[in-house]
Amino acid sequence: MEYGAALALAFGGDTARAEALAEDLAKRFPEDTLVQFNYLPTIRAQLALVRMDHSKAIEVLQAASPYELGTPSGNAYSPGLYPVYVRGKAYLAMHQGGEAAAEFRKILDNRGIALNEPIGALARVGLARAYVLQNDTAKAKAAYQDFLTLWKDADPDIPILKQAKAEYAKLQ
Repeated sequence: MEYGAALALAFGGDTARAEALAEDLAKRFPEDTLVQFNYLPTIRAQLALVRMDHSKAIEVLQAASPYELGTPSGNAYSPGLYPVYVRGKAYLAMHQGGEAAAEFRKILDNRGIALNEPIGALARVGLARAYVLQNDTAKAKAAYQDFLTLWKDADPDIPILKQAKAEYAKLQ
């Protein structure tokens, strides 16, 4: 639970509280593989993105690469693909569409790991944005359409939905 809170705070830009929770996790679980090679790199990479240090985010996530497609047994919460998602966001920020697309595609190709995590849907928007960077309008439109179809009954005031609709409209 502390990981989820720290990651949510990092996504929300509350760096001080996210860092405090990450440091607490690091101190309490120094030999826990999941904490050291998934949770902490993901939190720290997201914090690097907040600070606009995109290459640092990629660097920090190298530790997670061997583990990110794993699903820990006995753990109802499987965070395996969050490093992939954050890495995809970093590549988008660096305007590296091909690399970003590959990361978001990993999430979509491993739905059995993503399950009902929000990144399963958000990867579609990331993929669309990656295709835009690659000037592949047809694939970008298709990825946006996939997301918009998936979220057709969602609250229309959700910020990511509004952003995706606006970005999709620009492609028309």
